[in-house]
Amino acid sequence: MNTGYAKVVLALGSNLGERNDTLSEAVADLVDPPEVRLLAVSPVVQTKAVGGPLGQPDFLNMVVTVETSLPPLELLEHCQAVENKHHRVREVRWGPRTLDVDIITYGDLRSDDPLLTLPHPRAATRAFVLYPWSLIEPAATLNGERISTLAARAADFDDLAPFDGFGDFDGMPTAGAVEER
Repeated sequence: MNTGYAKVVLALGSNLGERNDTLSEAVADLVDPPEVRLLAVSPVVQTKAVGGPLGQPDFLNMVVTVETSLPPLELLEHCQAVENKHHRVREVRWGPRTLDVDIITYGDLRSDDPLLTLPHPRAATRAFVLYPWSLIEPAATLNGERISTLAARAADFDDLAPFDGFGDFDGMPTAGAVEER
């Protein structure tokens, strides 16, 4: 039995339903088993959808770091079970979803396994992953480069906005949202 723990970076996103509530509940669900321990939680950012069908609602994104004794594929199964608990539907690649949980890194493991490629093959170009991660681990690197540098170079960097807790239903303003003029 593996009793060692690996440090893991997980990226979470939601653009359907009560996005902020879903992210909060998903963090709790992810660290529910004793084999997964929470280390840090990033602030939430709001972003435009990257890839997939046009006209999607904005995403809320965050990053958490955990340590786990679960092997990588078991962690993937756990993450997918949490997605399913939050009614994740996989009909369209990169389509709208209630919850997306991606394993960005698993320790120093490198893998070309089609089920779980590590580090995540697109993470180095996605500010919606890199920027929140940099807020909790400013010195972190990915593929030998500081994640804050990668975030600033990412095509979606200018679309990031801090999330203030308002406008939390399908990316549309709700009660309490202030409209800019």
